[in-house]
Amino acid sequence: MVQSYQSPVRVYKYPFELVMEAYVRRFPRCDMIPIMAGTDIIKETTSTDGAINVISRRCKLHVEAPYLLKKIMGVEFIYFVQTNTLDRRNRTLTIEAHNESFSSRVVINEKCRYSVHPENSDWTCFEQTATLDVKSFFGFESTVEKIAMKQYSQNISKGKEIIEHFIKELEEEGVTWVPRWQEIQSPNSQQPRLTVTGTDTELVKDGIEKENCCLEKYNAFVSLGTENNKVEAEYIKRCLGDLTPLQESRLIQLKKWVAELQKGKVPSDTCLLRFLRARDFNIEKAREMLSHSLIWRKKNQLDKTMSQYQPPQVLQDYFPGGWHHQDKEGRPLYLLRLGQMDVKGLVKSVGEEGLLKHTLHICEEGLHLTEEATAAQGRPITTWTLLVDLEGLNMRHLWRPGIRTLLKIIEIVEANYPETMSCVLIIRAPRVFPILWTLVSTFIDDNTRSKFLFYGGNDYQGPGGLVDYMPKENIPDFLGGECKTVVQEGGLVPKSLYQPGEEIDAGRHHLPLSDQSIYRSVSLARGQVHEVIISIEEPGAVICWDFDVMKNDVCFSVLRTRVPLSPRPDPPQSPSGAMGMIDAVMHSDDQHRSCIDKTWREGHDYFRVEPQLICHDGESIQGSHVTSHQGTYLLQWRYYESTQHTSPLDIIDSITAPKAKIMYYYETLNSADYRGSMTSLQSCQSGFSSLSSNTNKSATSSCPSR
Repeated sequence: MVQSYQSPVRVYKYPFELVMEAYVRRFPRCDMIPIMAGTDIIKETTSTDGAINVISRRCKLHVEAPYLLKKIMGVEFIYFVQTNTLDRRNRTLTIEAHNESFSSRVVINEKCRYSVHPENSDWTCFEQTATLDVKSFFGFESTVEKIAMKQYSQNISKGKEIIEHFIKELEEEGVTWVPRWQEIQSPNSQQPRLTVTGTDTELVKDGIEKENCCLEKYNAFVSLGTENNKVEAEYIKRCLGDLTPLQESRLIQLKKWVAELQKGKVPSDTCLLRFLRARDFNIEKAREMLSHSLIWRKKNQLDKTMSQYQPPQVLQDYFPGGWHHQDKEGRPLYLLRLGQMDVKGLVKSVGEEGLLKHTLHICEEGLHLTEEATAAQGRPITTWTLLVDLEGLNMRHLWRPGIRTLLKIIEIVEANYPETMSCVLIIRAPRVFPILWTLVSTFIDDNTRSKFLFYGGNDYQGPGGLVDYMPKENIPDFLGGECKTVVQEGGLVPKSLYQPGEEIDAGRHHLPLSDQSIYRSVSLARGQVHEVIISIEEPGAVICWDFDVMKNDVCFSVLRTRVPLSPRPDPPQSPSGAMGMIDAVMHSDDQHRSCIDKTWREGHDYFRVEPQLICHDGESIQGSHVTSHQGTYLLQWRYYESTQHTSPLDIIDSITAPKAKIMYYYETLNSADYRGSMTSLQSCQSGFSSLSSNTNKSATSSCPSR
């Protein structure tokens, strides 16, 4: 595999001619480059006008390799041929080099270029590219590749240091300015060097003024890069952080690839760097990950969606999270009081889609805040800190649909916002948290998972706690600090804010999380029943259910039939008019008629595997049943009536009586999944309710421990 390297644009704040004067001092040997054993000039030519000078050198380099590899190679030195083309008229120096030694086994090509800064003629730019192709090397191809890239990286990092060293050496000798090449001059004349003596200080002063005048242009150049998507080295250090030469190279290669592929807006360098870090600077893996993310953003029109996003009022009132000052390193800090979050209520109010959009909005805000922090502090701030307070976390947070929603959101965020968090501080973690962490952690990237720090009880208050990560004056009051916060306290979402299942689904056009709805809703008039037919192929499978009674009261039962059943076709249209309405109420339609035949006997033709449960308006029920037989099971909801209506007037009254309404969710886990699923186990053994104080009693009776 061919390894490639491309440097960022390195800027020397010195004129091109002075940099060239410093550059030639590297030959024939430079003590600052220990690997270089010496150079010999092979050929030198100069154009008739003296503008272009071409020098070819053979460079002898020490072999820095393990002893065994040296013995196999049988040499102490390797040779490179370097050709330098100096164009004084256009003020450029082009350097091309390739290896002579082992050229049939290893191919190394390097190209460097010094040129005048596009915005400041008194500054010089430097950039280089190189490729390495190890075709064969006695079975040590991988080792040779690693050694060569490591050595090359080390030499690159010394490049700027060497030029700066020789420029300083020139200054000590009194040489601070070298005149530019002139078109008309005597063939034998030599260009004089200007020194800082007497009135020459005015020349230096003019140079300083030039530098100051171009500073604004330079900053713009640094921010935008030069032509061909180049990146300036000082910009990297100031805005992106300290990168190794190879990391810089990977960034530039990815930037170039995106610019060639992407029409229009190109992701920022910070964004590209995040994807590279997420894939350990493997350019191919980072490119694949970024490509999928760009397609996802474009497909879902994410930029437009986020620019127009306004959190629904229910999230503004009940989502217990928000931005809160900065941590000790100046990174934005986000507080999430997860233990106070009514996950079920939020999902039923805004749906999976609503929670996902809100999460993505937080991620986008985080990126914007890191950019602001970088500009304000003059150093790279590329991540933000998340502090999660788990006080109040209990079994209701292990609600299966909520867990599923959380895992899908994590999957999307991990794929599209990698390496955005510096650390995640988990505080006041209760005993139930390890269950949740076991479920969630497997969906979190290894790099991200290593950033989690856990504190149980009040451990966060002492040394090694929050004071190590955030200023004492920024610790929120609900954590024992003095800082007031605007983060909502969360709490239970009123059921009046719940949306019907079909309305929740209506908003899932742009960023779908799953192919089917979590909830279904159904209305039941007097005398009507709604049943879900479940076919169990293997005993030991688990049926899980969760439903809310939105209006009136219902009876809930779990039944098993001796005779296998299958869903009936859609019923025919009922007659219109008043008689049709009366007929529908008296006889019901197939959608609201029980599958249990009137001639069947309980205990013989069908069996009640869970006690009948009367569920009242406003209650939330969760439970599960471990099946003991193969066959057909029914989840049954009936309109609950405290008295029987036998009068014809009662039948007429039932037409206008308010209907009962439920929102329900169910799923079936096979026996193998049940044995290995912690969520199923908790669902079966618990009797918890998410929202109603009355539900604990009801849910317990529907879900006894087994």
